[in-house]
Amino acid sequence: MSIVDLYRRVRLTSKMCAALFTIVLTNAAIAESFDVLIRSGYVMDGSGASAVRADVALRDGRITVIGLIEGGTATTVIDAEGLTITPGFIDLHSHADGSKASGGLRSRDPERRAAKNLISQGITTVTVNPDGRSPYSIAEQRRELESTDFGPNVVLMAGHNTIRSQVMRASNKRTATDDEIAGMRKLLADAMEAGAFGMTAGLEYEPGRWSNTEEIVELAEELAVYGGSYIVHERASGIDPMWYVPSQDKLTPPSMIDNIRELIEVSERTGVTVVATHIKARGQDFWGSGKEMISLIGKARERGLPIFADQYPYTTSGSDGRCVLIPSWIRHDEKDSGGKRLNYGDALSRALADPQLVDLVRGDIAHEMRRRGGPENIVVMEYMDADYIGNDLFTLACDRELSPVDFVIALQLEGDREKPGGGQLRSYSMSEEDVDVFAAEPWTATASDADIALKTDGRVHARFYGTFPRKIRRYAMERGVLTVEQAIRSMTSLPADILGLRNRGLLRVGNHADIAVLNLETIRDTATFFEPHQYAEGVEYVFVAGTPVVAEGTLTGARPGQVIIRPDRIERPIMVAD
Repeated sequence: MSIVDLYRRVRLTSKMCAALFTIVLTNAAIAESFDVLIRSGYVMDGSGASAVRADVALRDGRITVIGLIEGGTATTVIDAEGLTITPGFIDLHSHADGSKASGGLRSRDPERRAAKNLISQGITTVTVNPDGRSPYSIAEQRRELESTDFGPNVVLMAGHNTIRSQVMRASNKRTATDDEIAGMRKLLADAMEAGAFGMTAGLEYEPGRWSNTEEIVELAEELAVYGGSYIVHERASGIDPMWYVPSQDKLTPPSMIDNIRELIEVSERTGVTVVATHIKARGQDFWGSGKEMISLIGKARERGLPIFADQYPYTTSGSDGRCVLIPSWIRHDEKDSGGKRLNYGDALSRALADPQLVDLVRGDIAHEMRRRGGPENIVVMEYMDADYIGNDLFTLACDRELSPVDFVIALQLEGDREKPGGGQLRSYSMSEEDVDVFAAEPWTATASDADIALKTDGRVHARFYGTFPRKIRRYAMERGVLTVEQAIRSMTSLPADILGLRNRGLLRVGNHADIAVLNLETIRDTATFFEPHQYAEGVEYVFVAGTPVVAEGTLTGARPGQVIIRPDRIERPIMVAD
């Protein structure tokens, strides 16, 4: 029996796992020439094992030697004294690719294709087409990517929402028939044959939210043929989904706990690797639920189910940056005397003047505030009264001697009446406690949920620039919820195992030369929500296939990334004991 077979059969402790994969160091005089020689660094290999002092040599896009090298020449020699050498980071949930028009990796702008905000964090591979959204043709997407150049490597996924829309077209707000599911399986098989590594789903979005578990199981069975992964945006991230409005919807929406139970059922029935993507517990009424989710996942993993999660290390989400507390239904079918749709201020005034609607409006505002973390966790980002900017709703409401609900109404009526909410708000809908407990789990990968951004773009989430350095600095080094070695593993070998990537995610001789060189003394994120377009610090070098995309802390603009080709059959991920 090979060591790999043995490893897959026996559930090892984390300490045994680290020992099994300890680097075998070369310690010899080597009369060879290399493309790059990184000398005297601390090699943190991505397995979770402690760092060891070593040199790393690269040639022809591969790692050639790891060890104490005496002699040898190189085109580029890097003095890594005091620095830490790690595998390049693999982003399990990335919005980096879009159409040529929308400006992703297929953008006509080479500056955007360089993906500097991602590369600058140490990211060398992005997994694209998340949340159930992908191009109609994965084959065409791959052809377009292969015909251009871009910064990081790319892993392609097929999108469930896209596939469902193709088959069911406009009639997709219902459960699918057997024939429709068969059609979806065919399109999914086509995507896998074209190179996809699995399928993503957006079960909180249209039309995925109309699917049922049986549909997902059927598609997962198709994934199982190829060994693909299923990465799922939840049906809800808290007690209820984003689409749920108490005055408008039925009283039994799915919760995040229901989502975890469904994931477990899908994996149990099909054996497919499943990932709860950007795992979270959103909303004041749901804070602390992370422990229940962890218990459910932990018990399923004890039964041998390959269940994982990914996480961005922030207490505010992307949709939190577009937080609107006024319910949108107030404008449904409302027309003014000129036949034009009412603006938000006028529509709210009309609803508040209607005795049958006023309590519904106020109840929906209160519900949305709780879902978004409560008034003390909702901050004004833009408003006509500049004194409001940077303050939270609870403080501002107290200053005005108003209830939080009345203050939200005042924001709309006194602010920009054409704009939902009267201005722009950002909510912090998650608790640090839940972020901590998810980050500490050995089955939680790190992922940015970020797009490509240029400094000329508008305000974006800070995770676009800071996700990976922030996980290391804040959650490993400052809060101590995991070790630096564990944090690096969550960014490297763990996502590689989940996806089934070969020869990536670990520093091993023969593996692809996707490498980051970090200064752990200075590494940190600098992006804020008011000033997000700021590169992280402490990422000194990044190599994609042996080509420097960051050198001496400076972005080179190189675009050496490749589309990673899916092997004919992906092996299931290694299950490390929790």
